[in-house]
Amino acid sequence: MKKPDTHVHQTPPPGAAPDWTIAQNWDAFSADEHAMWDRLFTRQSDMLPGRASEAFLRGIDVLRLEKPGIPDYRDLNARLMAATGWQVVAVPGLVPDAVFFDHLANRRFPAGNFIRTPDQLDYLEEPDVFHDVFGHVPMLADPVFADYMVAYGEGGLRSLKYDALKQLARLYWYTVEFGLIREDGALRIYGAGIVSSFAESMFALDSDSPNRIGFDLARVMRTDYRIDDFQQNYFVIDSLDQLLGTTVNTDFAPLYTANAALPPIAIADILPDDAVITRGTQDYATAKA
Repeated sequence: MKKPDTHVHQTPPPGAAPDWTIAQNWDAFSADEHAMWDRLFTRQSDMLPGRASEAFLRGIDVLRLEKPGIPDYRDLNARLMAATGWQVVAVPGLVPDAVFFDHLANRRFPAGNFIRTPDQLDYLEEPDVFHDVFGHVPMLADPVFADYMVAYGEGGLRSLKYDALKQLARLYWYTVEFGLIREDGALRIYGAGIVSSFAESMFALDSDSPNRIGFDLARVMRTDYRIDDFQQNYFVIDSLDQLLGTTVNTDFAPLYTANAALPPIAIADILPDDAVITRGTQDYATAKA
């Protein structure tokens, strides 16, 4: 679902199991790598109260991620399993779609087993352990979101016979990675790509540039996205129950077919039927172009 990079493999690399999992080998992380986690964690956790969703902040507490250093999955998984039956498994990098869907369907979240370097502090395209564990795992401690991720994995496995990976990738991107939620009359962040990014955590809520649009499943699955900079669209759900209910109550097969007969929706386009919360100026993207 992403561009090739140094942590993408065509087959399981040496030492990986057939399902692409590897030992976390927590003791092998260096002091500098643990220090990088602490630097990132402190920077994000200091600014996310009042910005991140209640479920995300609650997950940080439930999982006790505030402990110094990269989390040891032996401890983390004991708490996560008790909360929702999920566990984190280490993988060498991005895994094939079918492998990824199978892990999600079986309540396993694959996490990259490396951490960014100081020159990658503010941006990297490939997901490292900070993005995967800090960004994704707190939400997996919420029972409703945890069930949504299982439904997504199960749906992903079924989608392989419909040539619908691009549609599902858009759904994942605009919810799991870059989703916003309305809580107590304000917008909050729940997407991992935002909560793990210092700059986008501010941009997604404060900037006048992006569109913020009410979530619509079919619309989201047709909407292109960008992987190289801040998003030009954010889609807003009213609750995690809405996200789960919409997903499990939809027959995706005819939706795939209907969407495939229509052109994709260009980034930043506003449609007549959109529930527009914020019509963005797109000034940021225009200036970068």
